[in-house]
Amino acid sequence: MTAVAVEVASLVRRNLIHLRRRPELLVFSIVEPVVLVLLFRYVFGGAVGLSTDLAYPDFMVPGILVQTVTLGSITIGAGLAQDLRLGLMDRFRSLPICRVSVVASHALAGLLRSTVVVLVMALVGVAVGFRPAASPSQALLVLILLWSYGVAMAWVTLTLALILRSVEATETIGLGLLFPLTMLSSAFVPIETLPGPLRAFAAHQPVTAAIDATRALLLDRPVGGALWATVAWSLAIVAALAPVTAVLYRSRIDR
Repeated sequence: MTAVAVEVASLVRRNLIHLRRRPELLVFSIVEPVVLVLLFRYVFGGAVGLSTDLAYPDFMVPGILVQTVTLGSITIGAGLAQDLRLGLMDRFRSLPICRVSVVASHALAGLLRSTVVVLVMALVGVAVGFRPAASPSQALLVLILLWSYGVAMAWVTLTLALILRSVEATETIGLGLLFPLTMLSSAFVPIETLPGPLRAFAAHQPVTAAIDATRALLLDRPVGGALWATVAWSLAIVAALAPVTAVLYRSRIDR
């Protein structure tokens, strides 16, 4: 392993130890999507399901999996903002470590947490009627897709954390930015049922691409361009925000 990989692994372990000492964070990360699954399945599912060509659990669960990864990225940004507030960056600055290791470790630790939540959500989905038809290779591809998409979403919230420098502001603005994207997508209703301007927006945003690709892979349906659209969106977001994050991080710790 290279020196940077060792540093990232050590800092990821540090973040996971914090999670072990605050298990309520993981519990809440699981409880919230479970509530959404039950709410949409048993409160809205009877009505919404009439407008889909799939059983509503099959339509809804892939959307909630992507929504879980999307909103889980807010915790990643909040973790970095917490380190900034506690002054840990001053300590890191005095250590002979690569600066990118700190940011990358928050993203990777958050993605590991999201992976656990996604697996639990899949089991809950099966319990309420979700019937995946994916092969093992398709299921693995879904995990890889969600990871790549999750990295992009993590970079959004990490950038917010470095701009806002506040846990509360990062969580509030992150939720205000990402939650509408998950609702104005194909997560819970077919986008064809949306009004014209909202339908156009929903059809051309990264959350919808990730949901459509995840749904197609899990149900063994034609993926079409959704898979490549998700990859393109993920690469574009990281390419756009990674340099910004690097500049912001450098200016923040060099003060």
